[in-house]
Amino acid sequence: MSALRLNKNLLKRCKKFKCFSTAVLQEDEYTATPQYPPILDMSPEKVRERRKEEEYEGIKAVKTVEEKQIKLNMPKYYGFKSYMLYEDYIPYNSLPLIQHVTRTHLIKNENLPNFYNDLDVTSALNDVKSDIEEAILIELARHRQTLDLQGDKVEADNRLGFALSKQINRIITTRMSRHLPHLKGAQVDLNSRIKSFWLAGGMSPPENIKRYRRGCSWQKDKENEPTNRVMNYIGSANVSLRTDLPLKHIISSSDAESPDLSVPFFEFDPRTVGTVANQHRHIANVPGFWPGDSREFGFLSYHKRGHLISRHYGDANELKEAVDRQGILASFGWLNAQANFQGFTTFNDVTYPFVTQTVVTNGQVWSFYVYQLNTIVNHSKFFTENAKRNVCWGTPEVKLFEGVENDKLVGFNDEVLKMLLKFYANVPEVKLGVNLKPFLGKEEKFIADYEDGDKREWLEREYKFLVSNRPRAKLEYEIYAWEKIYKIDHQTRFMDQKKRPFEFKIKPSNRRLDERLPRYIPRALRPELPRHKGRYAKEYFP
Repeated sequence: MSALRLNKNLLKRCKKFKCFSTAVLQEDEYTATPQYPPILDMSPEKVRERRKEEEYEGIKAVKTVEEKQIKLNMPKYYGFKSYMLYEDYIPYNSLPLIQHVTRTHLIKNENLPNFYNDLDVTSALNDVKSDIEEAILIELARHRQTLDLQGDKVEADNRLGFALSKQINRIITTRMSRHLPHLKGAQVDLNSRIKSFWLAGGMSPPENIKRYRRGCSWQKDKENEPTNRVMNYIGSANVSLRTDLPLKHIISSSDAESPDLSVPFFEFDPRTVGTVANQHRHIANVPGFWPGDSREFGFLSYHKRGHLISRHYGDANELKEAVDRQGILASFGWLNAQANFQGFTTFNDVTYPFVTQTVVTNGQVWSFYVYQLNTIVNHSKFFTENAKRNVCWGTPEVKLFEGVENDKLVGFNDEVLKMLLKFYANVPEVKLGVNLKPFLGKEEKFIADYEDGDKREWLEREYKFLVSNRPRAKLEYEIYAWEKIYKIDHQTRFMDQKKRPFEFKIKPSNRRLDERLPRYIPRALRPELPRHKGRYAKEYFP
């Protein structure tokens, strides 16, 4: 083909696709100084870091609370391998671990923070004291009968703590709500379920991660670098109060970055202190209510302490640490779940502090805690770069009364009741100039705000299934013990035919949440469509 004929064919194609140069119309097309695109570091570490940041920004851009939780669960169809933290299971010497994973500085004093010194509750004390004494006597008499019938001291102590917490809360809110409107509008929950999820970094990698890194040429020198751990907290509050406004912060955001707020560094695997590990769980953040509730800020919660009776090891100091561990974890778990309902996640940090008040009691022995949540980002590089600390103020254990003699309480401590009344007198306030939900949509903040009924129904069903943590119909892939010994660890069955996924370097645990067939629609329910159309229902993954 001649050059002339080739040029004619090229000209015809250019005319067909209108490939003509156009004049530059933008005045700002050229600049006085050259503008160059950023030079990106293409090392494997930086590429992975940029990919993670894109994922974090994608989660932040999701409009509604429920869709954010579904988006968090997207990488794992069967859930994440989690370290389980239970409220009523406290391993020995686990306080440093809990402070590490929650990034909490603990302040133990005889008194609450200075903010509470300005609250005068003398008149309220005189108003409720006699009723509380009478309620305690009635419940103690019932408690003795229950203990004689059952004989289980732990369960009996928990029942007594629940009954006294409920009665004391009822008396105080009834009397003090006359002068404090926030108590009149507060929502009271009994035995509310609390689930909380977050990532924690800074700890040494487990042996399987080290072995994997040794097998990768570009990760050999990073064998001992810290890895993230998925933490899952499950607890329950005997009585909890919620309000429509948040509590006032105790310290400012700048003070939360002070280096004086030291946090213990726990470098070992959480299993070294007895933490339950490697349970596959979906990400679930449930602060005792569902998204969209108007009273969405925690005000006060009562927690049981009967499980401490079953601790047959450790001294008095270790028992105090166990209570502190429970107070910190109960407060952080509740506030972290509430922050997720405001649109924040473990990858997108809070923009304002959350504060709650926590009581651990069985009715006679009381421990008071005030917790301020300043950050929920504590993974990967943020473990060292994030300067904010969460702060927990706690008091030593104190007794409300010493005992009962002649149907009267002996040694009733007014100061303990005053401390509790100050919790109720702490008035929530409006945060002026602060957007409480900066990462949620302007029009749609919850799935109930969508106009599409099918979309609302699908998202509601998917979200409730994930937070329920029910097992899948098809169980998770399992590697048997003999395969782990002979095929993986020692590789002595190399003559066997390869059939299993791990023999082809396939990890079924990496299956994504949306890697599944949608729900099938029977032919009778789609008569207006062609035979092979509309077989599967539409899905609305974020």
